[in-house]
Amino acid sequence: AVSLAVSAIPEGLPAIVTIVLSIGVQRMVKKNALVRRLPAVETLGSASVICSDKTGTLTQNRMTVRNIYSTENEKTLLRYFLLCNNQSGPLEHALIHYGASSGLIYTEVRKEFPVIEEIPFDSTRKRMTTLHRTPNGYLAITKGAPEFILANCHSYLDKDGSTRPLTHTMRHRLNEQIENYTANALRVIALGFCLHKSRPDNNSLESHLVFLGMAGLIDPPRPEAYAAVKSCQHAGIRPIMITGDHKNTAAAIGKELGICQTKDEVITGADLDAISDRSLPVALKKYHVFARVSPAHKVRLVKGYQAMGNVVAMTGDGVNDAPALKKADIGCAMGVSGTDVAKEASDIILTDDNFSTIVSAVEYGRTIYANIRRAVHFLISCNIGEIITMFAAIVLSLPTPLTAVQLLWVNLVTDSLPAAALGFEKPSAGIMRAKPVKKESNLFGLSDGLLIAFEGLMIGALSLAAYFIGDRLAGAAAADTMCFCVLSMSQLFHAYCMRSEAPLFRVGFFGNPMLIAALAVSTAVQLAVMLIPSLAAAFDVVPLSGELWTIT
Repeated sequence: AVSLAVSAIPEGLPAIVTIVLSIGVQRMVKKNALVRRLPAVETLGSASVICSDKTGTLTQNRMTVRNIYSTENEKTLLRYFLLCNNQSGPLEHALIHYGASSGLIYTEVRKEFPVIEEIPFDSTRKRMTTLHRTPNGYLAITKGAPEFILANCHSYLDKDGSTRPLTHTMRHRLNEQIENYTANALRVIALGFCLHKSRPDNNSLESHLVFLGMAGLIDPPRPEAYAAVKSCQHAGIRPIMITGDHKNTAAAIGKELGICQTKDEVITGADLDAISDRSLPVALKKYHVFARVSPAHKVRLVKGYQAMGNVVAMTGDGVNDAPALKKADIGCAMGVSGTDVAKEASDIILTDDNFSTIVSAVEYGRTIYANIRRAVHFLISCNIGEIITMFAAIVLSLPTPLTAVQLLWVNLVTDSLPAAALGFEKPSAGIMRAKPVKKESNLFGLSDGLLIAFEGLMIGALSLAAYFIGDRLAGAAAADTMCFCVLSMSQLFHAYCMRSEAPLFRVGFFGNPMLIAALAVSTAVQLAVMLIPSLAAAFDVVPLSGELWTIT
């Protein structure tokens, strides 16, 4: 009973799974993915949707000003862009750099009209405002998304310096300019201002603005993002782009990266709000790019994709992204631009803020999942072999072929180093061409279960065959020794065969040095027990003749 219990329980399984996950964590750190929660490594292998921010993750986060449009004077517009600027990001630095090329030095311009109040940029408001003291009163400057700026503008500054009403015709002309910029993948930042004789309150800072102009900036995609998006699509993973940019800009970048094909696959946050929660999962099948979204929309997207049965990875960097990172199956925080709150809510931190790092992490996640399956497969099939060996002997009324100490030794030799070494198996060639593992699927299907049972049956049958042959040729003691050796060695050979479903000559015999070392050590200690007299006596084994060794 004790022997059967030892045979039936894969006691090394929890340790082996933890070791395999830990190996994956170490490998992923070298690929710029820092894992904060160990189970996330395995979850990555099941990811079927990756929701990624655009700026800095899919793009280089290196803004460059390409176009300037001013209703009055370009230098005045640039001066105001420098005044409403807190150097908080790549966009601000791009405007500062462009201003310097036109002879405007940021520090000098800011000294001229000091900032006395600032409302920082907010991902929901899509704009920032600064208030400056001037010799003639107070100057409020607001820059941000053009539709938000134009909505608060009632006039514009003309070429002659006069203020004119913002007519329908002029609005149409400005919107055409915005459409032209965004269609060429430019991010558009508009600017308006208002002069006040006395210091205004916060409620009136951003109202009754005078439109001055806009800038078109380019943030080129990362070169490696193209291949990463293709890899996702081949692997059955939907890459989703999320951005606060204009719909046209988002569509242009999305098409350039291959995330979407037409503008019809792009939806704005406002349009998303008009879709009910019940209809959301159906609607999400159509869209691949989400523009002008807020952090609150991210949570809704995660819930929607999860309702469709997907395993969702979500990126984020701000404080407001924390709920979405927490809700996602795999929360990925930005290591460079991310806040501490976002990192704390995440499962994985991308130390290079790069979309391709997520794809590499998914590949490692799939590899780790496959390696865990290999290890579990190996342990269960070996344990079935031990059960069959012991149970068949009982059913056939034979003497027990293995003592308890021999059975414990077989478990020690086979369930430790070889099983752990399977966790070092490298990604297979086609691992990113397979579909994601479904969330509700079992570790093994029916065919896998039958294969495991067959392998266990083979190990048990070989061990019993050795017992019968040894008993006929040399007696019970030699039969026990041969059965003990065959049971142990067949499991070690089986570990090597677990490396791949493909033939070994295709995979290569030396692709996993750790497994070779583990098998060498395990074989050496098994032979030591067989050949060293003092150890042989402890394990109740007897010397075998050359003929019996050949059979074994």
